[in-house]
Amino acid sequence: MTIQRREFVAALGGGVAVGLAGCTGSADDGGGPGVAGETLTLTTTTSTYDTGLLDELNAPFEDRYGVTVDAVAQGTGAALETARNGDSDVVMVHARSLEDEFVKSGYGVNRRDLMFNDFVIVGPEGDPAGIQGSDTATGAFWAIAEAKALFVSRGDNSGTHTKELAIWDAADVDPGGDWYRETGQGMGEVLNVANEQDAYTLSDRGTFLSQRSQLDLVILVQGPIEDGPERLANPYGIIAVNPAVHDHVNYDLAMAYIGFVTSPEGQRIIENYEANDEQLFYPRALSEDPDFQQYVPEGWEPDDDS
Repeated sequence: MTIQRREFVAALGGGVAVGLAGCTGSADDGGGPGVAGETLTLTTTTSTYDTGLLDELNAPFEDRYGVTVDAVAQGTGAALETARNGDSDVVMVHARSLEDEFVKSGYGVNRRDLMFNDFVIVGPEGDPAGIQGSDTATGAFWAIAEAKALFVSRGDNSGTHTKELAIWDAADVDPGGDWYRETGQGMGEVLNVANEQDAYTLSDRGTFLSQRSQLDLVILVQGPIEDGPERLANPYGIIAVNPAVHDHVNYDLAMAYIGFVTSPEGQRIIENYEANDEQLFYPRALSEDPDFQQYVPEGWEPDDDS
């Protein structure tokens, strides 16, 4: 799916929901599972946590079901590993290759597209590597390496770090040396470090916009939301932990949560959420043209004899 700025799907206004997972009725009205008083453990990325989006999504869900959502913010790799170990009920992440591995290994079920934004390359206004307005992310990264301009990496196997490494690889650059600094920290902390050191970094748009008023950094290379390179697309998915692997996980509540965040109400919350008067995420679960590939790993095809 090409990512671009767009109006929310007309289905929200007309009450048409495409392929909702789970149930979004309350326990009191008989429309939901008997989960009142229980706790849902959600492992998720620092970007969804740092932007404040989860507070907006979780509060109405908790009120509807009489439950608590315990949101644990980690990089995507760590969030999936926590779920792999059975210490999470549901994961909300943004690295499709890692999500596919999680599902193919049998640890996750019922993956759904949730929302998207994009990545942006940010740096000091002076732009010592001269990347501003670059048509390609790989060209921008190559120029940063060529200039040995300071670059701050998350270095934490997060979705953002996974994307960053893929761009370096596509640019045929093996980053290292004094100009390349790995922090092992979340997106908010990395932006602060890059700001303090007048460095470049790769950020998801949502976290950058939510912190922009506190930073001197500027967007130098846009993602596809602002007609930048498609390589900087940043889709998010949500996956229930497989109860056949970890029979103690709260699968009913996980599916109720997936149903809520992919419902018209949940998607409207995502659509309307702003920071500093800017939209941070774009809903993706509802579509006039559903993407059925979302349910299976990318590139999956049925056997010839099936």
